[in-house]
Amino acid sequence: MESQPLWERTADSPQPVSAAAQARLEAEIAQGGAVPVPDPAADDGEAVGRTMFDTPTSEDQTVTVLIPREHLERVPAQALVRIRSRGDGRCYLGIVVRGPFAEPDGLRPDAPLIVTTTVRGGVFVPRYHGRVQIEIMGEEVEGALVPPRYRPLPNSPVYVLDAEATARVLQVEGDLRLGPAIGLPGVIVRIPARRKAVLPRHLAVLGTTGSGKSTTVARLIAEAQRAGLAVIVLDVEGEYTAIDQPTTDPFMVRALDRAGLAPAGVPDTVVYTLVDRSTSNPAHPRRVTFALDFSRLSPYLLMEILGLTEAQQQRFLRAYDTARLVLRDLGLFPRRDAGRPLETDERRAADWDEFSEGYPGLTLDLLFDIVNAYYHAVARDERSLRFLSEALRNREESFLKERLGDTRNDNATSWRTLLGKLWQVRRLRVFDRSEGALDYAQLLQPGRVNIIDLSDTESPQLNNLVIADLLRGVQQAQEERYRRWEEGQGPPVPVLIIIEEAHEFLAEERSAALGHVFAEVARIAKRGRKRWLGLVFVTQLPQHLPRPVFGLVNNYILHKISDPLVVQRLREAVGGIDEGLWRRLPALAPGQAIVSFTSLARPLLVAIDPAPCRLRLTE
Repeated sequence: MESQPLWERTADSPQPVSAAAQARLEAEIAQGGAVPVPDPAADDGEAVGRTMFDTPTSEDQTVTVLIPREHLERVPAQALVRIRSRGDGRCYLGIVVRGPFAEPDGLRPDAPLIVTTTVRGGVFVPRYHGRVQIEIMGEEVEGALVPPRYRPLPNSPVYVLDAEATARVLQVEGDLRLGPAIGLPGVIVRIPARRKAVLPRHLAVLGTTGSGKSTTVARLIAEAQRAGLAVIVLDVEGEYTAIDQPTTDPFMVRALDRAGLAPAGVPDTVVYTLVDRSTSNPAHPRRVTFALDFSRLSPYLLMEILGLTEAQQQRFLRAYDTARLVLRDLGLFPRRDAGRPLETDERRAADWDEFSEGYPGLTLDLLFDIVNAYYHAVARDERSLRFLSEALRNREESFLKERLGDTRNDNATSWRTLLGKLWQVRRLRVFDRSEGALDYAQLLQPGRVNIIDLSDTESPQLNNLVIADLLRGVQQAQEERYRRWEEGQGPPVPVLIIIEEAHEFLAEERSAALGHVFAEVARIAKRGRKRWLGLVFVTQLPQHLPRPVFGLVNNYILHKISDPLVVQRLREAVGGIDEGLWRRLPALAPGQAIVSFTSLARPLLVAIDPAPCRLRLTE
């Protein structure tokens, strides 16, 4: 008895398609003109598929490839392939950017028969094949990859590259390991640690909270230290103050074991803290306390960080110029020898660049005394002055009042507000202390990891002062190293500066007011490319970074970012990432990242290696 037709069945239980019905379907498909796809291996060796004819919707740089069912698992997303164009002899390299998709042979995927069978609970699986979209990376010409002028011809065989060839094409060789490439078995992504065209072109590590940024930074620190770089970490949360110890987190230990790695602390680490501030890791064996040198900070940088209005800036610069005259009159700078200024100091004073550094010998207390004197003079305050600076402590009031000039038409309110802001800075008690400033040359030792612990400052303003001073100091020390190298001494050590919470230091909403700060960062970024000084910007809020920052950065590690507006902004700033990777960005798992470096042939999806060292404040 014949089975009941599918459309007349009322039972809810799934029913298989009969052998007779299956045979009739296949016969109808054959009579409809469908041609069975021949086995590519019959004449093309290890070919996994063939290119398809173009359609009106075809796009430049991409071709469609059809894959027999038995080869589908050999062509995953992001796989690299070689296409030997049939007929013209050209050879192309490409990467899978869409698919693989499964399509029935000779039928539309939404054919009524397939839809009806499925919704009725039947089991009907016709013969099917795979389809992928290949982005052409270039044409192979005499061993080199050049931009393609043509497209692969239809019915050209396609081959999947093995791990060794894939690594060679993607240029993943290097001594700084990041992790395995997702979808490319056997391919480990590395970058060259000492090539000037890579890290000195700066890096941004971006992603939402919990996406794996801290683990990535810890891995980067460990690998850079092993490669002999000098690493400086501006740690605003104290996360990295315990990286000298191996990780004990069970999840991280298991992940390391699966990757064939072992827990290990980062050697040669030093934790630096500001005076009168505590560290997040008091048990660290090497801790150093430091202060800030007020004379190192440019007056224009100070005005921006303090948020002075235009009226306050005018008075600040007037007081600053008066302070310079006082230093000269007192013989503090330029210093005197036998009653005459030292020639070296005179030359230094003449060459002083107020846009890049402060005036030598100027202290915060001296500037405060002068602003206080101006306020008393303008406000007609008859009370006697009490000087705080060592330079004026034993001087009469008349010594300073004679140098203030005409104050009759000035505004006491602006002077009082400026005095209040300087008092707030003075209360931080971090300037001109006996502990001394950082020894920047000491920071630039090969394999040294310097962690600037700012977790106890509780002041973004103070953090910005520290970061600005450190960037300038490291740049000057590195330039001095290069000068010595040109004179025949040893080569300078490559330096990597990691700025955590970069959006607080370079906030877009304050970019207009912090023009000098950004100009200083931009100058360091541009000079650093030639002097092996690389910057790493780390943030979970890339939307708060000024757009010009992205113009300074050529390398990116992008963890999960869900906000579509942020993703769109990154699309505009970061080039070379295909549409398939952008679509994956909002759904990346913790530890996964889109990696784009100047050393890589193209951006890749990478499972960043687990951190071997201990991290604080991580879940």
